[in-house]
This record gives sequence, C-alpha cells and structure tokens, in this order.
Amino acid sequence: MLISSQGRRTLLGRLLNAAITLSWPPPFLDKETLAEFARIQSEGSDQNFCSWYRIRCGDERNDRTLIGSGGIASVQGEPDTVMIGYSVLGAYWNQGYATEVVRHLVPVILDTPGIRRITATTYPEMTVSIRVLEKNGFIRAGIGSGGKGREEGTVRYFLTRR
Repeated sequence: MLISSQGRRTLLGRLLNAAITLSWPPPFLDKETLAEFARIQSEGSDQNFCSWYRIRCGDERNDRTLIGSGGIASVQGEPDTVMIGYSVLGAYWNQGYATEVVRHLVPVILDTPGIRRITATTYPEMTVSIRVLEKNGFIRAGIGSGGKGREEGTVRYFLTRR
C-alpha cells in the first residue's frame, strides 16, 4: 500500500507525538538516504548504526515540533571509527540545535567499547555545519587524499578520543 507524503507526515507525527511541518524533511535527508537507513536497519548489518529525531519542545506540554534528525554508522575499513550525520530544518538553523545534539552524543559515542574516533563529512561551503563540528572539537582533515569525504567535493572532519 502506497502512502502519500502527507500520510507519511501524519503517521510520523503520531509516532513521535510531534508536529511535522511541511518543510520536513531537512536538506540531504532524501529518499535514497532514507532507503539506505531502512536497509541497514532491516538487515542489522551495522552494529553501530542508529538514527534519531530532534524534537523541539515548547512551553506547553503538547508543543512539540520535529526539527531535525541524524544518525551514526560504521565506517568501512575503519573498525574503531563511526560516522555521524545530522540535519536540522532551515527555520531552526543558527539556534544551537545541531551543536547541542552533537555535544551530547560525542561522549556517549566515544564511551562505546571499540570506538576511538568519530568522523563527519560536509561541503566546504556549508559554514553552519562546519561551525557545529568545530564547536564540538572536530578537526578538518582536508579535501583530497586522506581527507576526502564520502561524496565528491566534501571535506572530512575527525574527533579522536584523547
């Protein structure tokens, strides 16, 4: 049975007990990414995989709005490293939400047995995303050999357990 995008939005809102705006999903959370998340989850092929939603809670008990999401996955060929990804709806950029999420996740991730390093990739022109990483102690590895992101034109950042 096919569900319309409004139907999916309504269902997700019920499951999360949150309002889902028409601007959902955030940039880069496209159909291919969601399909890959679903595949990894259903296969159970990545022991480090998890995804989350970021819900902004207002002053009222029922004032909850879905504003972002993210995930963690293993990095092929780097058994002690996980990749972190995050996205926030544009209306909530520059308000500290992504920075706060990453700040709280970093110690949890680095306390995971066997995980020594977190990596993230972004586009060099995405200064908001770069600020999130740098505020949380990530170091730019650069573009090119050894620092190349997963996709063409991206840059890789690392945070290593001290």
